[in-house]
Parts: sequence; structure tokens; C-alpha cells
Amino acid sequence: MRSRLQRWFTGRALALLVLTLAASSAAARAEDLVGDGVLLQGLDKVTARITEIPAPLGTPVQFGTLQITAHKCFKHPPEEAPESKALLEIRDARPGEPGTILLKGWMFASSPALNALEHPVYDVWVKDCLNAKSSLESGPK
Repeated sequence: MRSRLQRWFTGRALALLVLTLAASSAAARAEDLVGDGVLLQGLDKVTARITEIPAPLGTPVQFGTLQITAHKCFKHPPEEAPESKALLEIRDARPGEPGTILLKGWMFASSPALNALEHPVYDVWVKDCLNAKSSLESGPK
């Protein structure tokens, strides 16, 4: 029969092992890949048409009356759970009217409803980053 002191040391050693493994797996996480564009998907609710929208970073693209500017895009490396996230600014730019900002923030491919575009005619969501490269290869941004 083991003494209480032996059981105490065994329990502490096991807890230390679990904490060490958890810390090493968190430290071993690869860096996100940096994209130079975003692949969006848009739905026109009136015509029920879905359109893929490639959006280079910093260049406004048009989808119906929406003007979409992608500022940043990151995606997890292939060995991690799939996730792409993009920093977007979406304006409703109707002819003859000043543009209204509808969305300015991060949109996640795995959770499009988390920060969704609210518009009566259009839905837009992130599908992927375009030309994603390692942040170490592309240098500081």
C-alpha cells in the first residue's frame, strides 16, 4: 500500500506532466498564413444568385450596390483546423447618394453569423484567403 506522501507526489507529477504537454502544444502552434486578397461569396436575395468575389487587399470591389474593401486576411496553416478571417469594410454606395458604412470589422469563414452583414438585398461572407503565404516568408506588414 502506498503512503499518502507517495500518492501526493504521484498526483502532482501527473498534473505537472499534463500542464507541460498543454503548454508545449500551445507553443508549437504554427503562425497564421497572410493572404494578399480575400475570396468572398455574395448572395443577391432578389435573384437568388450566388457570386464569388475575389477582393485584393486595399482595392474596393463592387457587388451590386455594395463597395467592399478588404484590409487584411489571415488563415490557419494546413496542419491546423481550417479558419480564414478577413478585416473588411463594406459600404452601400448607391448612385447619387453618399456611401453608408454597413460593416467595418473582422469576418470569419467558420462563423459568418458572428459579424454578419445586415442588408435587405445582399449577403456577403468570407470563403478563403487568396495566395496565403507564411507571415515569416512575406516579412513584416
